This record gives sequence, structure tokens and C-alpha cells, in this order.
Amino acid sequence: MAKAIKKQALGRGLSALLKDPENDIKSVEDKNADKVVGNIIELELDAIEINPFQPRSNFNEESLRELAISIKELGVIQPITVRKMEFNKFQLISGERRLRASKLAGLKVVPAYIRIANDNESLIMALVENIQRHDLDPIEIALSYQRLIDEIQLTQEQMSDRVGKKRSTITNYLRLLKLDPIIQTGIRDGFISMGHGRAIISIEDLDIQTDIYQKILSENLSVRETETLVKNHQESLKPKAATKAKTTGFELEETDKKAITSYFGTKVDVKVAGNGKGKITIPFHSEEDFKRILKLIEN
Repeated sequence: MAKAIKKQALGRGLSALLKDPENDIKSVEDKNADKVVGNIIELELDAIEINPFQPRSNFNEESLRELAISIKELGVIQPITVRKMEFNKFQLISGERRLRASKLAGLKVVPAYIRIANDNESLIMALVENIQRHDLDPIEIALSYQRLIDEIQLTQEQMSDRVGKKRSTITNYLRLLKLDPIIQTGIRDGFISMGHGRAIISIEDLDIQTDIYQKILSENLSVRETETLVKNHQESLKPKAATKAKTTGFELEETDKKAITSYFGTKVDVKVAGNGKGKITIPFHSEEDFKRILKLIEN
């Protein structure tokens, strides 16, 4: 959590800048605007209004309570995004569930990305520059990619051109956001690597994800060992093929052969295969002999 705390401390400083009437930033050309666009800033919840054009109006209360508990324990992992409206007033762009859950959790401030009206291109430039930094953790990079999708409506192909990365690389980062928040925090804090996270992603059940995460930590598993652990788990979920009952061959006793030969009055050939199956061959020498054997079978 050290990285998150450091960023929030920086956000408090920038928050003070936004509250200074002499530094009221209204456009990307204003002084200190470069310190705001593309940075995380702590905003007071009371300064943020809900977007009236938000198409979503129903929120699952139980889901919000669960998110609030997670926020109490881990903080707001993914900052919300707001648009600056007037002095110290902001309008929510994305992250209403996080905002509502933060209020339920009793927070007074929340980390937020600040946007200024019509600053799309500046935001793209800031995010692209941010992604190309070498000190970012994989989750920070994934969140930056997700913002380009959510806020700028860039496709992965367009992002690939902008940041100079393959689409498969972008996809691998974005998939990290499907991990349980606890695991995302583990990646951010360096407890596990992106390779560990990619191995866990193939498991959809978040409880199983966290179980494997705890096992990685307790047993200091490598990425390869984690991949094997996940593969074994997935194999255990596959329906097992029905096994056929095994049959074994048997040795025909000599006395049994003699009994059959004696009964039919001719030398009978009996063959037994290794699986226990076999056949009996009864020879006959004439029509009369055939009818004799047939009467014995009918009897």
C-alpha cells in the first residue's frame, strides 16, 4: 500500500492548489494546468456532483455494501474521474459505484482524475506519457489503458498506435483488472508479479483467485508453479470420463474341454481371448451328424 499512500499525499497537495482562488484552472492553457491533467488528486466528496446524464440509475445495495467494505480495507484502488465545473466544484464522469461506496465507507475524500472541458487531446497525451514511464506498476498501466477506452473511446487498435505497443500487450494489461481487488493490490505492492496475475486470471471465481494468491504468498510460488497450480485446478473441474469395467481372460480347464467333446460326440474347438470373450466351434461330418448335434443343443 506504500505506493498508494504516496500518491494520495501528492493528491492532497494538488487539492490545495485547486482550492486557491488565485490558481483557479479553467482550461489546459492556464498556469499549473499541467499539474492537474493526468494526475490523481484527492477531492472532498462534498465537492463532487453526480452527472445528471448518467444513464445508470439502479445500483445493487448489497454490491455497494461489499464494495464499501473493500474500500475500508484497501482504499479506492481505481480513482474516479471528474470534470471541473467551477471553482472547487466537480462533476462525476465515471466511477459512480466507487463514489457511492466511498460515502457508505465514511470517507471524506476520494482519489480522482481531473478533467477540464474539451481537454481530450491533452488527456490522451498525459496518459500516453504516463504509460511510457518506467516506474509504473502493471495495475497503474492497466488503469491508464482503461481510461483511454472509457473516457476517450479509443479502440485497442488506436491505443496500439498511440503508445507503440502490440494489441496483445494492451489486452494482457487490461485483463489484470478482472482480478480480485486484493490481488490487484498485491501486484501494485510488488508481492506478486504480473506473470502471477496473468496465470490467475483464467480462473473466474474470485474466491478461488484469492485462495491461490494466498498460496503463492505462503509458499513463495514461482510463475511456472502458479501456472501448474491453476492448470491442476482447472483439470479437476472437468468431468471425468467413465471408465469401462475391465474383464480378464481365464484358462479353460482340460476337464471342461473333455466334457464338451464328450457331450457333442466330436472334438469341439474352444478359444478364449484375453478379455474373457471366446467362441466354440462344433464340427460336423454330414447332414445326419448336423441334425444329431442340433438335437443335443435343443435339448
